[in-house]
Amino acid sequence: MGDDFWAPVLLSLRVGALATGLAFTGGVACARFLARADIPGKALIEALFILPLVLPPTVLGFGLLLVFGKNGPLGKLAELLFHSPVLFTWWAAVIAASVVAFPLMYQNAKSAFESVDVNQERAARTLGAGEMRVFLTVTLPLAWPGILSGLVLSFARALGEFGATLMVAGNIPGVTQTIPMAIYFAVGVGDTGRALPLVAMVVLFSFGIIFWLNLWSKKTMLRHVDNRRV
Repeated sequence: MGDDFWAPVLLSLRVGALATGLAFTGGVACARFLARADIPGKALIEALFILPLVLPPTVLGFGLLLVFGKNGPLGKLAELLFHSPVLFTWWAAVIAASVVAFPLMYQNAKSAFESVDVNQERAARTLGAGEMRVFLTVTLPLAWPGILSGLVLSFARALGEFGATLMVAGNIPGVTQTIPMAIYFAVGVGDTGRALPLVAMVVLFSFGIIFWLNLWSKKTMLRHVDNRRV
């Protein structure tokens, strides 16, 4: 297997890692704010956050084209700041992957924060802890199992993103060609010898993530039950 095989693998890992980082940062921040917030339009905001999860990839990709295109607001801003377009670069693949991964991160983090016992947070505040310290030492550790689930699923989703990425990043070998792109175009030209190893790699990796997550969730639940008994 030469460089032409490993290039999309390495690019996918880089895109997936950065996209997951963006989804994690935005998802946790938004989830923390909205988990217990009672503000007008909360249901509308949450619907917008979850929307990328149910939209067809082509619709999502078209929306990203409008926003990050040459005449789009963020596209113009990128041209102004970096003197370079966003579209058809590997950064466009990162943006598309982070958008589709964000709902998974947000949903898991929000459920995790809602499950945290507020009495433990209040106890920390009465002992003189500030809001940031309460979040880092009480809220985040208690919510971490759910957040970790969202993090793992977000990475798997970002790694497998195809439709929106194709529209905003294209399929440029060595530049924007991720694993899903390489598989699609290899099958299109009948190169199953290249497609099969990539497919096997993705299937095994995705299965391993889900299998590990299920085992870890089960162990975490049993540990919590044992701690309550004690």
